[in-house]
Amino acid sequence: MAAQLTFKSIKSVVPLLDRVLVQRFKPETKTAAGIFIPTSATTSPLPEATVIAVGPGAPNKEGVVVPPNVKPGDRVLLPGWGGNSIKLGEDEYHLFKDAEILAKIQE
Repeated sequence: MAAQLTFKSIKSVVPLLDRVLVQRFKPETKTAAGIFIPTSATTSPLPEATVIAVGPGAPNKEGVVVPPNVKPGDRVLLPGWGGNSIKLGEDEYHLFKDAEILAKIQE
């Protein structure tokens, strides 16, 4: 039995320490030519995501809080697997540590 969430909006989730809340991009289900791609071909998660929220940062060895390298709205490159997933309705979000994010995408 799946756990029931007690919050109604993802905006009420505030990451702690150096955690980053992201939403992965959904794979395209139709090509530019209009051909539908079967779901079996789009099961692996895309490595890109949008940052939804970030924590204040984690203390280093000296006790100084180091802020995360990303901010809400940034596009980031994620590892293929990992993070803790949070499902709210049909949307799925993931919590990653700041150090697990591979890159920030700048366009």
